[in-house]
Amino acid sequence: MKPNRFALVVSLLFFAFAAPAQTAAPLSSVPATRLAHIRHGINLSEWFAQVYDPRGYTKEHFETWTTSADIGSIKSMGFDHVRLSVNPGPIMDSRHGSRDEYFGYLDAAVKMILDAGLAVEIDMHPDSDFKDRLKDDEFVERFADFWRTTAQHYSSSSWDQDRVFFEILNEPEMRDPYRWFGVESKLAAAIRQGAPAYTILAPGAKWDNDDDMVRLEPLRDPNVIYVFHFYEPHIFTHQGATWGAFYWHWLKDLHYPSDPQNAAHVATGVPDAEHRLDVIRYGQDHWDASRVEAEINQVADWGKRNNVPLVCNEFGVFRYFANPQDRAAWINDVRTSLERHNISWAMWDYSGSFGVVTKKNGQAAVPDEVTLRALGLKMPAQ
Repeated sequence: MKPNRFALVVSLLFFAFAAPAQTAAPLSSVPATRLAHIRHGINLSEWFAQVYDPRGYTKEHFETWTTSADIGSIKSMGFDHVRLSVNPGPIMDSRHGSRDEYFGYLDAAVKMILDAGLAVEIDMHPDSDFKDRLKDDEFVERFADFWRTTAQHYSSSSWDQDRVFFEILNEPEMRDPYRWFGVESKLAAAIRQGAPAYTILAPGAKWDNDDDMVRLEPLRDPNVIYVFHFYEPHIFTHQGATWGAFYWHWLKDLHYPSDPQNAAHVATGVPDAEHRLDVIRYGQDHWDASRVEAEINQVADWGKRNNVPLVCNEFGVFRYFANPQDRAAWINDVRTSLERHNISWAMWDYSGSFGVVTKKNGQAAVPDEVTLRALGLKMPAQ
């Protein structure tokens, strides 16, 4: 009998210590009032990040790229928040005086957004070479210190903690999800030191895709919203693009929902046999509203299992080579699926090649009514 008693004691001790790992994830402590501020958003790119002008980040650029008229139009179209891309590289590498000047422009932009009644996600959105440096632990320390300082700056009483959010990093491009968990935990802790009560936005590894999200381990912080991007299938949403998969630039007028005959026709213009097959497969794969729903279901289930809120911080279609009605159909299907699952969203992008408006040569932005209808929004008042 003694061996059995010993085994029983060992078993009880094992389950006593193992039990915490078996319990459900803690409920999110993100205030409902904050979640209500970021239901329907739009990305503001090429303002404080992705600046391709050879002159770089200039005073003229900061003051003219996005104006108060743009912010007012965003509000009148029915968006409730913006995701503001910020490239940390130039700030971290600049002299102290230049850094203060940059933050002055950024402060003015954040204030303009908040004054219009919108919320703002401050999204750290560096170039790929910056993210590659996160393989180095010392650079992670530097970035964490920068985040701590930035979070502390925006956690002062002059900013609204219910309408300012901190997104750790856009598309980390880190192929090792276990290293990313460690890096993200370090960066989140630094943000929390600088801004104890603010809400953090946390992405998955690599490209923030839905499959990155479902393998992510939640952080040990209840005041976090988890973010992902949705561009599936890329062969449709990025047709004609000159980045990403090389063969995309051969594609034009590939339909959504996918159609076998249309795909076979488009495939004839692709010179490589392997990628012709990719296009033909797209036509046979029945990409439609139900297929989109099947993908987003998996992310929604992950959020429910972990008791955390979600936001799809990028989705959209490269507009120059897709049929406008097909583009609108895809945007509508993604948006309605997200809303069905109570997932907040921010479309990519305000202007540019994925834009909800066209804005060229310094002229006033012209909203695209077809895209706005697909988003369930309205044309702004004239």
